[in-house]
Amino acid sequence: MSVRVVALSAHDDDRYLAGMLAAGAVGYLLKNEAPGQIVAAVQAAMRGETLWTLTQRSRVERWQAEVARVRDSLTEREREVLRCVADGLSNKEIARALHITARTADFHVSNILRKLGVISRVEAAVWAQAHLGSELRVAS
Repeated sequence: MSVRVVALSAHDDDRYLAGMLAAGAVGYLLKNEAPGQIVAAVQAAMRGETLWTLTQRSRVERWQAEVARVRDSLTEREREVLRCVADGLSNKEIARALHITARTADFHVSNILRKLGVISRVEAAVWAQAHLGSELRVAS
């Protein structure tokens, strides 16, 4: 007997939808659904049904396309700098590691923050962990 997972979440967030779909969940429900709908969803999952709606799948596809667009907008050098940011390096440390000036490192970090739509290095590091995970492990 295989395990079938129906995610129940308080977060109506495309990132969570995509994560649960990728992890193999058979559906994603919000906690504010009517109790009867939750019970019916669990019963449907037990019967082997998939609960993903077309709207949810569309949201996941749009979100994945946007992530890919942003990832692809980064130059190879920006990806290298982002890996360093994700490792917690300062701009001076990035400059030393990549044999560039601190000013150039600062320029790349600013471009990365703008392209990712984030305002801090921490947010950029979190984005990198979520979307460049395998690239980060290879580079480390």
